[in-house]
Parts: sequence; C-alpha cells; structure tokens
Amino acid sequence: MNSNTKTVLITGASRGIGKATAECFAKAGYRLILTCCNSINDLKLFADELRKQYQVSCEVFRTDMGCEAEVLTLFESIKELHVLVNNAGISHVGLLTDMTSEEWHRVLAVNLDSCFYTCRAAIPLMLQKHSGKIINVSSVWGNQGASTEVAYSASKGGMNAFTRALAKELAPSNIQVNAIACGVIDTAMNGALTEAERQALREEIPADRFGTPEEVGRLILQLADSPEFLTGQVITMDGGWF
Repeated sequence: MNSNTKTVLITGASRGIGKATAECFAKAGYRLILTCCNSINDLKLFADELRKQYQVSCEVFRTDMGCEAEVLTLFESIKELHVLVNNAGISHVGLLTDMTSEEWHRVLAVNLDSCFYTCRAAIPLMLQKHSGKIINVSSVWGNQGASTEVAYSASKGGMNAFTRALAKELAPSNIQVNAIACGVIDTAMNGALTEAERQALREEIPADRFGTPEEVGRLILQLADSPEFLTGQVITMDGGWF
C-alpha cells in the first residue's frame, strides 16, 4: 500500500448507501475500514471483491455502532484516519404512542449516539495531521419531520445540529464536517413499501424517481475531496422534493 494512501472508515457498509460508498472509495484508491452489525459474512465477501477488483486494503469489523464499548474496541485497531463516514442507521415506523422505550433508545443510539462515539475517537487521529473530513449521512426527515417516524426524524435532526456545531468546533483545526440529507433512496430500508406507495412517492418527487445508493456514494466521495472552506453544511439530495 502506498504510504500516501488515505484511510476511510465507513459504518453500516454491508448494503445500500454504505456499500455503494465503499465501492466509490475503493475505485479512488482509499484504504477501507468497513463495519456492519448483522451481516458480517456478506461484508467479508464484499471486501474480498473490492480487494480483487481495485487492489486496495479493506478491513472489516462486526461493530454495533450504537454501543460505546464496541466502537472503542473498533478504534483500538485504527492508527490513522483521513475520512469518517457515519452511515450506520436504522428506522422505525409506527405511532409514537405504540413505541417502547427500548425501541426509542435503540434508534437514537444507532443513528445519533454513534456519531458521538465515532467522532470523539476519530478527532484525535485527524488532529495529528491537522486535516480530516467527517461526513454524516442524514435524511430530509431530519429537516421536515415525518409522521410515524418521530424517533428517526429526531435522530436525523440531531445529526444535522451535531454536524453544524461540530463543524464550528473543528474549523480552526482544519477538519471539515458536513452532512447529506437524503431523500428517498432505493435501498432495503425502503423495501417495505408497497408498489402503490412507491408510485405515490415517485409522483411527489420532481425528478420522477428514487435516488440510487451510488449517487449518494459519489457525493460522499466528492465531499471527501471538497475545498476546506466547505464545512458545517447539510446538503439536501432529494431530486427536488423539498
């Protein structure tokens, strides 16, 4: 591996946006550190494919990003880091009155607490080089709020505020923090929608289609190479929906 090769950590990389993002960074020659919680065998196979196709280093870890102890263990294996992509996330659809405390805390842990855990551990590594990029994968529901997705909306709204605040804190250290507020992306998270529901959603989106994980991955890679003056932004990527 070239000593100038940059290292990226992508959480939730076994499918969807995380998986597409990993391939974008592999094509660009990054050293990859990938995590997932429930699909480690799939992630290992995917990592093998990336190594063979792009001749890159790719390490995989089974990590519950909502668990502080597991994130600390993960970072024991990371000696340098140039880019952090906080992509791990889960959704919960249902009335707030039907939601248990355990379900609420789990959504907040995976979607928001994880950003605290990873950023706290990653910042010292980036400070060593006086540079770094932190990119958070958020949602338009963090700006707009979604009925029957109160916990998810709250977690993504928190992520957006987290992004803006941390960007101000880290700007003097030349570390940039930005987020992407995704609209409807064609991933497994939206797989529970019926065809009628999918069609109704498409009709609301001016682009007349769902976004693809690959499009989000390409934007994340662009942010990793963006000008240093770009920080504290929550960039909406939704086909003109909002």
